[in-house]
Amino acid sequence: MMIFERNLLVLYGSQTGTAQDLAERIGREALRFRFNVKVLEMDDFEVQLLPDQHIVIFVCSTTGQGEEPDNMKQFWRFLLRRDLPQNSLLAMNFGVLGLGDSSYQKFNFAAKKLHKRLLQLGAKPILDPALGDDQHDMGLDAAINPWLENLWPMILQMFPLPEGIQPLSPDFLPPAKYSVTKIDSVTSTAHQSPTSHPPYYSAKNPYNAEVSQNVRVTSAEHFQDVRLITFDLNDSGITYSPGDVVLVQPTNSDDKVDMLFQVFPQLAKYQRLSLSSNKVETKLPPDWILPAAGFTTEECARRYWDFLSIPRKSFFELLARFSSDEMEREKLLEFVSTEGQQELFNYCNRPRRTMLEVLHDFYKSAAQVPVEYLFDLIPAIKPRAFSIASSAKTNPKQLQILVAVVQYKTKLSEPRRGLCSTWLSKLVPGVRIPLWVRSGTLRFPTDPATPVIMIGPGTGCSPFRSYINDQRCCETTGSERDLYLYFGCRNRTHDFFFSDEWLSLEQQGRLHLSCAFSRDQPDKIYVQHRMDEQRLLLRRLLIHQRAWVFVAGNAKQMPDQVTQALRMALMIDDDGASNNDAWTLDKANHYITEMIKQSRLQLETWS
Repeated sequence: MMIFERNLLVLYGSQTGTAQDLAERIGREALRFRFNVKVLEMDDFEVQLLPDQHIVIFVCSTTGQGEEPDNMKQFWRFLLRRDLPQNSLLAMNFGVLGLGDSSYQKFNFAAKKLHKRLLQLGAKPILDPALGDDQHDMGLDAAINPWLENLWPMILQMFPLPEGIQPLSPDFLPPAKYSVTKIDSVTSTAHQSPTSHPPYYSAKNPYNAEVSQNVRVTSAEHFQDVRLITFDLNDSGITYSPGDVVLVQPTNSDDKVDMLFQVFPQLAKYQRLSLSSNKVETKLPPDWILPAAGFTTEECARRYWDFLSIPRKSFFELLARFSSDEMEREKLLEFVSTEGQQELFNYCNRPRRTMLEVLHDFYKSAAQVPVEYLFDLIPAIKPRAFSIASSAKTNPKQLQILVAVVQYKTKLSEPRRGLCSTWLSKLVPGVRIPLWVRSGTLRFPTDPATPVIMIGPGTGCSPFRSYINDQRCCETTGSERDLYLYFGCRNRTHDFFFSDEWLSLEQQGRLHLSCAFSRDQPDKIYVQHRMDEQRLLLRRLLIHQRAWVFVAGNAKQMPDQVTQALRMALMIDDDGASNNDAWTLDKANHYITEMIKQSRLQLETWS
């Protein structure tokens, strides 16, 4: 008698954790349909076994300039091998879920590339790829939810349940991710300082850097608090280059931690716990966040649970499973129904209501969640990346970042605040925080004869300050690369970052500086307007000197408007006129496309 095996593999590439959360949700749904399921990071999967897989769901985000996430890079490099036969994956049926943001030029590029490559290797798509868009009113779920609703009937048609076996109830409660053990003994969980020779610092082993300065660089009257924060690297051995990013791991504040324990009466604040994985492939949290030797629930609430994030649909599904309060359960189930999606959006996404606030609203249900399931209900705090604003050549033992403190109003009474930026803004000199450095997406030219044009409004100027200082620290006048910086802000007197050093370089003739102060005159002026004023210069730089162009900053409209300014510069002749000798729109577009392919036009934007 043949043994009926129904295996399903979920592989994810995740930079911030969103793709991981979705992959785990798909894994839970697969259990309901009685599949043997594994959920893994792509780089943790033995890719040589891929031809033996019959059903694989890929979930991946896109980072930087259309790049794959860090935990997908090895997997992707293997798939790109030229010696792989075109029929390598004939046995595989697959689906691709992409998580992206349409305000970025290379929207869901990693997911699209992955889907195309799998087809080339002979795999069969179950559905067209789902391209989730964070800019949609309903967020990523607008594409994800209908795609998953179509996926399961198709998979069950291809791989039906054995005769007489039914899917589990939608109320089925999957096993918790972790088992939680209470510990009676008191063992110190204090972080140990790095010892002996400098190790390699990473997300698994960060460096505890001391904050030496935390200075507000906007005026007291300005609406936004922007901070220049300096970290001492001392003898860590950490090095970085212009364009690199530093990652930090924020923590929750005392008052928010106290509020969490109010909604979870089942939690003793200083109860010591330890975790063990319920599945071999499930990773434990990093030891420096939640030590394997044990931690208190207070430490977990402070360091690990991201209860100030905006909850997704899966949060409401799991909370409903534990609720025995009729009114709360009915409302939770309404939120997760197809008909209730608009109401869920109006309740949660539109006002940016946090998980903590939802738990307060559904406090009777919250009180019934077992401790071990809190690790499934509440996601982990993810590290945040910031462009490095300093130069290792000028200050090799320091690292600086420029941080805009996120705060805004919605219909809710309490202002919305960014977890990480708020935490960073309150750091006092002398405190130590974990950090590590990662290569960024910007790659600057090596030929010193190549001019560099940088467009960086607001905090987007950070990587360019690093590059300018790097270039100017060791060069002598006459041997310097031509540097052009277009900087934009609201007011010359309120938020003109690094004004003293840039104006000094401009006066020395070592930097071509063009500033757009949008609110200093009746008509708003932005960086693209300054570029329009200098179209002839830009054309000569782009065509005759083959300059490289870098754009960094907010992804809403600025990148497209800057690209349009470049396009218009290309469409005039060398005398500044738009006549028969000027380039056509098609020729200008083709040139910009070629610049992107050659890395002569690079964008680093965020929403």
